[in-house]
Amino acid sequence: MTAPPIHYAANGDIHLAYTTVGAGPPDLVVVHGAVTNLEVLWDIPEYRSYCEQLASFSRVICFDKRGMGLSDRARVGTLEERMDDMRAIMDAAGSDAAVLKGVSEGGPLSMLFAATYPERTQALVLCGAEVKEETTEDWPWGEATREEFEDYMAIDKLVERWGKGGALDALAPARGGDDRLRRLFGRLQVQSASPHDALAFSRMAFEIDVRHVVPAVNTPTLILHRVDDRVCHVENARWLARNIRDAKYVELPGDTHIPWIDGEDLMDEIREFLTGVREPADPERVLATVLFTDIVGSTERARELGDRRWRDLVERHHELVRRDLERFRGKEIDTAGDGFLATFDGPARAIRAGKAIVDSVRSLGLEVRAGLHTGEVELAGDAVRGIAVHTGARVASHAEAGEVLVSQTVKDLVAGSGIEFDDRGAHELKGIAGEWRLYAVRQS
Repeated sequence: MTAPPIHYAANGDIHLAYTTVGAGPPDLVVVHGAVTNLEVLWDIPEYRSYCEQLASFSRVICFDKRGMGLSDRARVGTLEERMDDMRAIMDAAGSDAAVLKGVSEGGPLSMLFAATYPERTQALVLCGAEVKEETTEDWPWGEATREEFEDYMAIDKLVERWGKGGALDALAPARGGDDRLRRLFGRLQVQSASPHDALAFSRMAFEIDVRHVVPAVNTPTLILHRVDDRVCHVENARWLARNIRDAKYVELPGDTHIPWIDGEDLMDEIREFLTGVREPADPERVLATVLFTDIVGSTERARELGDRRWRDLVERHHELVRRDLERFRGKEIDTAGDGFLATFDGPARAIRAGKAIVDSVRSLGLEVRAGLHTGEVELAGDAVRGIAVHTGARVASHAEAGEVLVSQTVKDLVAGSGIEFDDRGAHELKGIAGEWRLYAVRQS
């Protein structure tokens, strides 16, 4: 699916960026937490797949909060002002009433909107939703005491870690070792807000306490929370379940805070809550070879060249990669920042494409690494999903600069092709069961 166009809604003199995906009904307004930038988020395959799944049973409306991302870089604003922003976005999108999906810090805003405008709120879905961030005597389930917050958010410390994607360790601990995702998170941070703007937003969020609002929520509500959530303690959700009338509460295993990372079980619950049907239509399944590539040392090169020269270089890189994919009948699935995901109907062609890409981009002074795996994938529109895709990404993460690394499955399938390999030994692939033997394609 191509990136949805960016639209703007006006609330007074503040202009708010939003997108829509899917047709509905119902309309579903996603109220994100923390940092957002609609264009950067769409470049993250996991996020795009999440939106596509939501769009299979709703019209999804996503937006950047005031002061963040592609919206006007105004002051952060109060909950009430941001609630008015949501109303303006719904008006601009032609939505009289919608389901609100509040995630993390977006939960309080969604609850306030539902209580204030019940006629415009069809239902409320809360995922990892906060009630109160500050840990106090009467609220022991916060994220930090005031002293801990001030120490962690000290501007010198914030500047030092901003843009490095370290938040992934708490937001999705199981994916903390995923260098690709960490780089994308770092890019999301710097293109969502400056460190000072991020501090202002964090201070505003830290002051929120919606315990007095929650009893006024009378909208059908689904509460979803992972029992070991590292960011928002599960007792937030349990308290909400006790205090929102007739709410449905589903407690799920795991410690991932973000719903669009490894959130298939969350999606099942949301789909059933909104449609009455738990399972989507069976996707088409095919055998395919997936190829992942990315530029080695991209952060350092970008810093060295500056934004404009780096963008020009990445565009030339993309042209060369696409030329080689076309030569070897590869199908481009995704371009996330400086990397590609493509599929092939034959593993030998995929290997030759990977080698060609490595050689082609050297003419630009760049080194890429590539990883391949063959397995059954699910086709969902222009997207592909399944364990084979995750495996391919993990294989790529072990590749060295200028190396095309493949799983044993790929190696075995090209026997007799004349392609030679060097054994790279057995590896554990994060999140994938068992030991995997990997092989580097020998350079001719």
